[in-house]
Amino acid sequence: MDYMNFAAYYDTLMQDVQYDKRAARVHFLVQQHLQTDTDGTLLTDLACGSGSFSEAMARLGYDVIGVDNSPAMLSCAMDKKMESGLPIQYLCQDMRELDMFGTIDVTTCMLDSLNHLPSLEDVQTVFDRVSLFAQPGGLFIFDMNTLYKHREILGNNAFFYDLEDLFCAWDNRLQEDQATVDMQLTFFERQETGWERSDECITERAYPEEVIRRALEQAGLHVLAVWDADAGLDDPETLHPVSETTQRILYVAGKPVGEEKT
Repeated sequence: MDYMNFAAYYDTLMQDVQYDKRAARVHFLVQQHLQTDTDGTLLTDLACGSGSFSEAMARLGYDVIGVDNSPAMLSCAMDKKMESGLPIQYLCQDMRELDMFGTIDVTTCMLDSLNHLPSLEDVQTVFDRVSLFAQPGGLFIFDMNTLYKHREILGNNAFFYDLEDLFCAWDNRLQEDQATVDMQLTFFERQETGWERSDECITERAYPEEVIRRALEQAGLHVLAVWDADAGLDDPETLHPVSETTQRILYVAGKPVGEEKT
């Protein structure tokens, strides 16, 4: 999906995400688990969207390559890069067709972007591509929405955002599989001539933790840790275990040292 309409409003709707704190948590996990021996840490940010997380990681000293399939999102990311001056490279690629110039120390994919893929087979394809380009001892750190969140939080619920010059109606429908949520987003933006409407349809799919673990192992990536992605962000180094009510799981997976790329 190109998220042509969503891109224009994404940052406004995501202003409470706390990118810097999420980046600090990822940085802490990298320090704990990374086993590569390179001069600098090369990080690929999959589904980088408008670049906010890529910018946060670059500020922490990482050499960042942001990858996204949406030209509209990447345009927003480039605007941020021009303003910040950070040396981030952006590539327009489908993460299922990830093609890097060499091996990567750390790959990230944040804010449930993998849930947007059409099927588990697509998720497996991404894991395989990440593993292919992962440096031995390198990491894949990503988060995914849980079945609990889809069934109990998103479900058949509606959400409304009444912001300055923007109103968003967010209507969800939980499908029969109790894992897939169809989201209809309707935006009304104030213009000089009045209110302008646009729409975006998004589908997210959630999977049991054990299914994601098996897919990672199949790709040659070993699960090193899982944590609650949203809990305790005020102290990024304090990690909280996954519980029955965890809404988003943060996975830390590693490419074993001494194994060839698969």
